[in-house]
Amino acid sequence: MDLLSLRMLFSQIPGQEQIKRHLVKTAQEGRIPHAQIFVGPEGSGTLAMAIAYAQFVMCANTGAENTGGAEACNTKMNNLAHPDLHFIFPTYTDKAKSKESSADFQKEWAAFVRKNPFGSFQDWFADLNSEGKNGAIRVADADLFAKALALKSYEGGYKVMIIAMADRMNVEVANKILKALEEPTPRTLIILTCEDIYDLLPTVRSRCQIVHFNKLAQSEIAEALHKNFNIERHQAKIIARRTDGNYAKALRMLEEDNAEIIFEKWFVELVRGAFKAKGNASAISDLIAWSEKVAKLPRNDQRKFLGFCAEMFRQAMLLNYQVPSLVYIEPAVDKFKLENFAPFVHGGNIREIYDEIDKAIFHVERNGSGKLIFVDLSIKLTRLIHKK
Repeated sequence: MDLLSLRMLFSQIPGQEQIKRHLVKTAQEGRIPHAQIFVGPEGSGTLAMAIAYAQFVMCANTGAENTGGAEACNTKMNNLAHPDLHFIFPTYTDKAKSKESSADFQKEWAAFVRKNPFGSFQDWFADLNSEGKNGAIRVADADLFAKALALKSYEGGYKVMIIAMADRMNVEVANKILKALEEPTPRTLIILTCEDIYDLLPTVRSRCQIVHFNKLAQSEIAEALHKNFNIERHQAKIIARRTDGNYAKALRMLEEDNAEIIFEKWFVELVRGAFKAKGNASAISDLIAWSEKVAKLPRNDQRKFLGFCAEMFRQAMLLNYQVPSLVYIEPAVDKFKLENFAPFVHGGNIREIYDEIDKAIFHVERNGSGKLIFVDLSIKLTRLIHKK
């Protein structure tokens, strides 16, 4: 599925209709707060909305959609090539290539945002192939921020600075941008996007208008998939049920159908190995072999697989507690039926299962040994699956 046709227009952002109306109304009335924070869970559209809003303001558009203004401006914005649009975002330091700030990653960032403006920090760093590197908004970015705001507008209208994933900004950087938040230059709009508002300094929060984004409804995601990508409505509903309100997850699923088939096969191998290993020390070798195989995946795929495992356990528990209307996975692996596995997932062990998977994700993201992580997880699941 090619996502490159996805543009940052209000009409292509699922849900959040009240926010769209608010942003359009205040812009049309000339009441644009100079500093705003768009906060919401992954896949709720904070970055996509920031870009759509920036386009509406910078291009002097008049309709509820981004039309009616300067056509050349809209074309530049659609390509993220407007000289008055600036981005700061998390990066890593690469001394060998003299890359130390957002300015050095603009080409990669533009390609990432055009592909998926709903992507998370993890998606962005996976796109950079930055395994083992810590991502942050750095002091060099604060200097870049100040220089960008000091420039005159190239086209005489608004300048817009979007600080994406601003919850990755450290205290030193936050303190450096405070002055701009307190004393903005005329016709300047600063938008911060984040998932956790409390990861931002109180002094930053207090100087911005905060706009809260809700998790998306299944119906909103399904409708967006149908409208934006011509996905058949029934299939769109099935995908939407699997996203937990996260549109970024829905877009990943459009590209990863084959990966989920492999994940399902490996999950079944894990479960069957865990059942065999109960009281059978020789079967541990099967789990070790399984762990070695999964550990060969790139780290981002290891993380995705662990997330898939958590969802499979959740689906089994829903079946166990007689909520079949929420169950959407139908395993295709030979002789594996979710209803037969479901009785082994219940209130007595699900929390511990989730905790162990979360720990594994934590260690994967911090560059731990994949083999050790998955061996440890599989052995612990052996005990938990048999817990009464």
